[in-house]
Amino acid sequence: MINKTKLALGIAAATLTMAGALVSPQAMAVSKADRVAEAANNKVDALEAQMQAMQAELSRLRAETSRPRSSADASKVQELDQWMSSVKSAPAKEAPKDHLFSVRGGWMHFNDNRTGTQTLEGANPTFSSDRDASYYGGAIDFNMNNDLFGLMDHTSFGVEFGVEYAQLGNGKANGLVGAAANINQLRINASPKIKFMHGSKFRPWLIPAGLDINIISPPSNAITVLSTGMQFGTGAEYEILKGIVIGADGRYHKAFNSVDGVDTDGFTLGGSVGFKF
Repeated sequence: MINKTKLALGIAAATLTMAGALVSPQAMAVSKADRVAEAANNKVDALEAQMQAMQAELSRLRAETSRPRSSADASKVQELDQWMSSVKSAPAKEAPKDHLFSVRGGWMHFNDNRTGTQTLEGANPTFSSDRDASYYGGAIDFNMNNDLFGLMDHTSFGVEFGVEYAQLGNGKANGLVGAAANINQLRINASPKIKFMHGSKFRPWLIPAGLDINIISPPSNAITVLSTGMQFGTGAEYEILKGIVIGADGRYHKAFNSVDGVDTDGFTLGGSVGFKF
């Protein structure tokens, strides 16, 4: 009886073992498929959560964009638009032309006759000339400011550099028949210049004191050709066309001292035509 029971138990155990061997691969396959499906479902859930977050952000941005601005922001934007429109429509501004180049000429009068001594044909005769002469030359006015260094409005300060040539004539040499001396003078000046009524077509001006350098010919008795002095002047100019200026002036020239008998003191009256740049 016991042997039969043992035999039956052995047969049952063997049967269960064989059944487990047959069922186990199928169970393992089913378990793996479940895990793959679960992972895919998790990924889908994550993607859906991300899509929902993106949609919420887009909705927020749209709401902020469509939200009406405050009146202060709207007025600022309107002012900015108006300013941009005015800048675009405004004509291009030209740089102001305050400097001036001019050609000038006129009448010159000396206080004394030009006299001297010149070596001609082995002799040393004296010569003399008239007091009156004509001159011509040019000048450049460099503008420095238009408020006289902050002291006066609409009043310009500049510096004038000029040069002028005067032909005094052919003076006859005394004591030598047929001999003559070509008498002339070159004057170079640098002067501060104050112009009034800046911005107006008509502008009077003043030179309080300027430097003169005179180059004389024939030379003085001591063979000196340079004479230095000062000039004082006043005048006015008028812009007849844009950038074209006419003017008139009067100046007095005073040498620091006579150069070996040669006196260059005198005054000039003249006119000019100038071009702004």
